[in-house]
Parts: sequence; structure tokens; C-alpha cells
Amino acid sequence: MTAREALPGLLKSFVRYYDIKDEGVEAPFAAEAEFHSHEEQFFLIKQAKLSEAESKEFVFFAISEHLTLEEAKRLDVTAWTRGMSRVVPHDGHRSSDVVLIILADQVDADAAAYLKKCKRYESYKHTLHGWSHYRVIVRDMSTGNLSFNRMGRTLKKVLGNIKS
Repeated sequence: MTAREALPGLLKSFVRYYDIKDEGVEAPFAAEAEFHSHEEQFFLIKQAKLSEAESKEFVFFAISEHLTLEEAKRLDVTAWTRGMSRVVPHDGHRSSDVVLIILADQVDADAAAYLKKCKRYESYKHTLHGWSHYRVIVRDMSTGNLSFNRMGRTLKKVLGNIKS
């Protein structure tokens, strides 16, 4: 199975909780997904708000026939920049995470090594207005290997179910 053929199946696993956009997506991505969660706690009446927490996640899906180091760097910077441009920190903001998922028919070893070391983090007003983490995971469709950064480990199960 090629990376392009695997994308629809991967998007199906996100459709339950995410708003998916797979048409009219700005290059270099093949699809995008957004997750929004907003929670509030009150004491007896709505005017007595105790707390508020808002979480968001921006997921960028990329497809590559042959993932090189240069392309990996470009996708990495573009996903982080585009995701961070959508973050609006405020009092009730908890977190806004950026996720990059790459499906590639072949992955160069140096590209996989680079993406494993990707570490990006942003805090807003010393975490009083939340934070942002960055998750990256790559699936080499020819070998079935997964490469991910430390935060991207949580995505292993989602991409591990895709048939090679």
C-alpha cells in the first residue's frame, strides 16, 4: 500500500473527534484536522464560574514518495509555524498542540533521525495562559517502520494499525 492509498484510512481514525479538511488544503499538506475542547465549572449558577479550560490540537498530514532530510525540515518548520499562527492564548487557555503526521513510501535515515530529535515547546505567560507541545510521527510504508519524537510516541497506536 502506498502512502497516498493509506491516507483515507488514517483520516477515518480521526473523524470521530476532529474536524477534518482534506480538500483545499494549503501545500505541502494533504489534509488537516482540528480538535477543540472547552470545559467550564460553575458553583450553583453560571455567573459563579470556578474555572475554564480550553484545549486545541492542530494536525497536519503530509504525503511523500521519498522523504529526504530537506523535505523533512521543510515540513517540520511549516507545520509548527502554521499551527502556532492559530494559537490564541488567554485566561482559560490550557493547551494548543501541533501534530505533524507524515506517510512516506520511503524515508531516508537522516530524515527519520532529524524528526526523532524535533523538540518544540511554547509556554504563554509562564503557563498561566497555557502551553503548546509538538508531536511528530513518520510511517515508512515500504518497511512499516515508525519514527517519532518523544511527544509523538502517543500516536504510535494510530499509525501502527495501517497496513504496509
